[in-house]
Amino acid sequence: MSKLLKTELVIPGTIDPFELEAMGEDVAAWLSANSLQGWEELVGPVSRDLTFRFYLEPESPMAAIIKDYAASRWPAATVSMESLEQQDWSAAWREFFTPIDIGGRFEIVPPWLADADHHGLEPIIIEPKMAFGTGHHATTALCLGGIADMVAKGRVKPGDSFLDLGTGSGILAIGLAKLGCKGIGADIDPQAVLCAAENLELNKLPASGEPDAPIRLVVGGLEALAPGAVFDCIVANILAQPLIDMAPHLITHLKPGGALVLSGLLTTQAPAVALAYTRLGMPEPLRKDEGEWSGLFWM
Repeated sequence: MSKLLKTELVIPGTIDPFELEAMGEDVAAWLSANSLQGWEELVGPVSRDLTFRFYLEPESPMAAIIKDYAASRWPAATVSMESLEQQDWSAAWREFFTPIDIGGRFEIVPPWLADADHHGLEPIIIEPKMAFGTGHHATTALCLGGIADMVAKGRVKPGDSFLDLGTGSGILAIGLAKLGCKGIGADIDPQAVLCAAENLELNKLPASGEPDAPIRLVVGGLEALAPGAVFDCIVANILAQPLIDMAPHLITHLKPGGALVLSGLLTTQAPAVALAYTRLGMPEPLRKDEGEWSGLFWM
């Protein structure tokens, strides 16, 4: 049976609070930049230690370098690793994955809670994976919350078209589809597209490619779109620099007056991303922060 490494990077709560916050932001930025999504951030109730927990394949280069890298970049932190069987990793998700209320509109739940009482919220069922969003990460919650706000304001309506760029688990595309929208979930990682396809099935949505499918999954980025394709709503929860680089191309796929949601940004990165789009004629976005993370909303 395949093994996984449960990895915990712990910043002690005994250090200066400002240093603790700055170091935590730096760790989160580094994890994000190195394609580690879906990590947990835990704060000890008494010790106030800040723990970053994530899972690695034993053959991952990250597993070989993380301890030395952390020792040089964050000397106050400690790193521990525990080898788990794949089945134990799945059980570990069950310990912390709790339903998440997003904007009073959605509830993110794992498959084993699919039949629970969702208290009038629209359930989005997501199978936890090592590298793809479950809704626990602040940027995913910011995006879904923004979508819920846009629906409440009538900016996103049933029948609208959407593009979910960097779809990952498909969580944002599934949320939009459950609101009656139809569109494309694109990701440059083929494994992400396979993961999203599994989650479509869990949510009882037609498979991508079926005539009545509300979501078409594609491997690729903007280059995978038809040149003239435009959408009522675009969501992109990726990283700051790619969002800056693709700005001139991304906005050509947004209908005039369309809704745009960008996240995956640290609060320190949000102004530069907003500037990349306002320079191209977009109005100033609404910005929402959650901890060290930001979302930008044109709605």
